[in-house]
Amino acid sequence: MVDFRWTEMSFFLILVLQFTGARSRQLYYTVREGDEATLSCENVMDDQHNCDRTTWIFNYSKLQGSVELVVHGQMKNKIKSDRLSVTENCSLLIKNVTVEDVGRYTCRQFDNKPGGEQIGLDAVVYLSVVTLTQRKDTDYVIFSCSVTTRDRCTRTVKWLFKRRIVDKNHPYLRTSNSSCSATVTILADNFKQFTPHHKFFKCSVSGATDTEQPLTFNLRPSGEDTKTATTTANNLEVGTNTRGPTIDNNTTKPHGNESTMFYYNLFLYE
Repeated sequence: MVDFRWTEMSFFLILVLQFTGARSRQLYYTVREGDEATLSCENVMDDQHNCDRTTWIFNYSKLQGSVELVVHGQMKNKIKSDRLSVTENCSLLIKNVTVEDVGRYTCRQFDNKPGGEQIGLDAVVYLSVVTLTQRKDTDYVIFSCSVTTRDRCTRTVKWLFKRRIVDKNHPYLRTSNSSCSATVTILADNFKQFTPHHKFFKCSVSGATDTEQPLTFNLRPSGEDTKTATTTANNLEVGTNTRGPTIDNNTTKPHGNESTMFYYNLFLYE
């Protein structure tokens, strides 16, 4: 009877360990529109030839079906094929990211037999896109910052002036905020006194998870390269600032920190 109980308990412990170790890791990437994104396949297997055991699937929303982008290492979707490629480690590279790329990306691994079955759980990546725009008319200059997400957006977007939230009583600046966008309006007559603009204005976007710190988006001086921010398998590289992607609290964390800082260039016309 004792042996039976011990065997039963051992079997239970093995099941717990298996389920704990097999959790599907979820990564969250936030990139600027127009930049590149390299989505990591966290469950990638070794001994692959041109990622022939890897398939990438895209889903824009819960109400729409999924689309196969890459099947056994080969491009499947012709519409995006000019912007998509698979890296040496089977990550998915997306060039010139647009809001249409927002969604859930699933990486699956298969055995190397014809019609092989899936091995392991899915590795899931959620991609969000930040858009910065500017508009100038006779009386005002307006900066806009917004984030597009797959599910209902819960992000908070704010414009900062000298690293602080704009004072409601500021004589020259007015701000407007919603859950996923924000604008700052500057009187055209006073616009030049805020030069260089990248030292005064920043866009702050709350993280994808409760534990993630807000992401800060700086305005770059005009003329600098606007496409230096790229995501890699286990980190996000932005100039000399490198931090890890956001991950789900309930999953194993990859190397690196949880927040990512990007630097943005907003072309301003005077």
